[in-house]
Amino acid sequence: MNERYYDKLVSAAREKGMTISAAADEAAMAFLDGKPAGQGRHKWSGGDRQTAFWNSEFLKDLPADVWRQETLGLALTRYLGQDRLGFPEIVAQVATIAPDVLVWAARHSGLVMRQDSPRWLEISGLDTNQHEALAELKRVFHIFREAHQVRQEEVERLRKPLSELAPLDLLIYASLFAFEHRIPDLVYGRSQPEMPDAQEAWDAIDDILAWKLSNCDPSDVQLTEMSIASSMRQHLIPFLFPSGERPRHDCYQAFLELLGAQVELNAFEDRSADAFSYDDSIRFERNGDRLEIVDADADAQTAWRRDGKKFDLLHQYWLYRGMDAVMADPDLLARVSPAHLEANLHALAKAKGTWLRLQEVYGMAEQVRADAGSSAALFHVLMAAEMMTAFFIEDYLRPYQQCLSETGNSFLALGRLAFCGLLQPDMQNRFPLTWSDRAAKVDRIKPWTATAEHPSGSARSAEAILDFMICDWAAMAKQLRDGDATLRPRWQERPLFKMGRLSLQLPWMMAVQNNSAAVINNLRRLGARRNEAREETRRIEERLGALFRKRGFHVVVGYEIPALDTEDANAGEIDLICARDGHVFVLELKSTYQRRSVKEAWAHRTSTLRKAGLQLSRKVPAVQRALGRDMELTAALGLANSPSTVTAWIVDTTIEWDHQLFRGFLKVSLEEVLIALRDDRRLLNDPHRLFAGNATLDQGAEEHAEPGKDDTLYPDGFSAGRFVEVIQTAAVWADSL
Repeated sequence: MNERYYDKLVSAAREKGMTISAAADEAAMAFLDGKPAGQGRHKWSGGDRQTAFWNSEFLKDLPADVWRQETLGLALTRYLGQDRLGFPEIVAQVATIAPDVLVWAARHSGLVMRQDSPRWLEISGLDTNQHEALAELKRVFHIFREAHQVRQEEVERLRKPLSELAPLDLLIYASLFAFEHRIPDLVYGRSQPEMPDAQEAWDAIDDILAWKLSNCDPSDVQLTEMSIASSMRQHLIPFLFPSGERPRHDCYQAFLELLGAQVELNAFEDRSADAFSYDDSIRFERNGDRLEIVDADADAQTAWRRDGKKFDLLHQYWLYRGMDAVMADPDLLARVSPAHLEANLHALAKAKGTWLRLQEVYGMAEQVRADAGSSAALFHVLMAAEMMTAFFIEDYLRPYQQCLSETGNSFLALGRLAFCGLLQPDMQNRFPLTWSDRAAKVDRIKPWTATAEHPSGSARSAEAILDFMICDWAAMAKQLRDGDATLRPRWQERPLFKMGRLSLQLPWMMAVQNNSAAVINNLRRLGARRNEAREETRRIEERLGALFRKRGFHVVVGYEIPALDTEDANAGEIDLICARDGHVFVLELKSTYQRRSVKEAWAHRTSTLRKAGLQLSRKVPAVQRALGRDMELTAALGLANSPSTVTAWIVDTTIEWDHQLFRGFLKVSLEEVLIALRDDRRLLNDPHRLFAGNATLDQGAEEHAEPGKDDTLYPDGFSAGRFVEVIQTAAVWADSL
């Protein structure tokens, strides 16, 4: 193992005539990109790289302006973000030379929420009389620590009255809360100022359940019909059917108080601590013992809100795409039950739209593999999720809405809903949570797997779908108790909760959740290391390449740069090269999951997108050289000897940081490129007013017209030059935002 690896990189760069600034940048980039990785038995760990980098000789004499480069700041951030290895002399050195860099790195490492870390002790132990910026940082950190401690202690205090309850008991009280405070808001379009919004509440309940699972007895997640009945008799039935048994208002009130405190803690961590650490559009200024938020970059805030709006518009775009696909498939339409026709059509359209999205944007195959090893048809998984949602809307929420309007009391309405279910010939469960064994759930899912080969559906396919959607709470409880840092599913990503031989489901959650985001993140966040991920990346390239070919481009996928000289040795594979009308496009594709927080977005920008910009800075010159000497490449691209204009973009499956530059290269979402090539941006604008409530799904599907003169992005016909203009000016979104 070469401990002088980074010094040798710097020396080699200096011998080429590079400045110390550029040479240090090269070394820091290698460190950030996980180099060296090592080979065979001599693989480098993250700790090995930390040790080798921070022991490098070249760091000892770097001037302040070199430390202020983004790569050096990010390297320092990575050091401060871990606790295992310490190099306090580096911290002291940077504090003396460039204290602003240390402040920046401390902020972006998330140390504000890890003030017991040895890395914070290294900083706070410095002589702040000589470093006013660090002294101020220390004062700010102290305010954050006190504020966080108050909120954390409040959550801990409010957990105690609920410590004896089982996870099922908490699910019952979460359901009562949902039907009393959240579902009426959705039904009537109103809001209660004193209540958290839906996503805040769901996230807080997720955290409360994680706490409970980490502390419960293993027997509490091994349910039987008898244990469910016992829990319901004590915690649910008295609320729904007033009788001699007094409702446990004490437990319900304790749950509501804990929920409010958990929402407050989460809000502090997300909107204050994470905003302080990762949101560069604002800054926190101290006013005595209070912190005030000051806008620092209004354009960045506008861009963040605009990207959120794009996410919503894409949701309706794929619904329209799905709607058109369903209406064009008579075999699929024939399987739609006439009962609740519009709801079922809507569910099918959503499932079909998400299926198209997963194929075209995320490269998914028709079959997906669950953790248990079983394989399921992706469209059937999506259809099962959407049909469950449609069922719970029609058979739970709509009847509940009617009962609520008649009684004016959420608990009486729930009782009436449950009682009406019991009066049905088949004794239907209309309680706020449902349960079944595996066989019953498979039978319920089976009809949604119908094909020409299996017109009644397939039990094996239904089992695979169940495996894909289920979360084993016994296994998750053990993971949480053991402090296992492995990613755990959010409860909406795998909405069937296995507890022993029974599985629970929350109708109210399934009725309102975004199944598209849940399935995408099930596959891309939880399943990022699946064996199929590499194949999916290749399919993204192939499918996007096919779309370019339909527009008359010559396309080369996965081009390997011939390493004829050392300049091209690190260029690597070019994901996509497309040529038409004298334009050559070099595209670097990145595929990942849908992010939910400013912290996740910042990590994406400073890791994946930063690296993509670096890769293009190496690949574009290599492609330009190859165009002059690789006759097979020029022939494949249909290029003559005339010079070509080379345009390079980072094409990413996420919306975050859209239309920003990384090493001078534009980052654009893959979906924007798809829409630009397909020329169907009209679907972003709700052309049939489906989202305005003025049309039904079948009415909106009647029109399948091509874009008119005012709709098209290419009024004078498609050309590569106009395509460049469309992307660079974000014309796809011009009429929508």
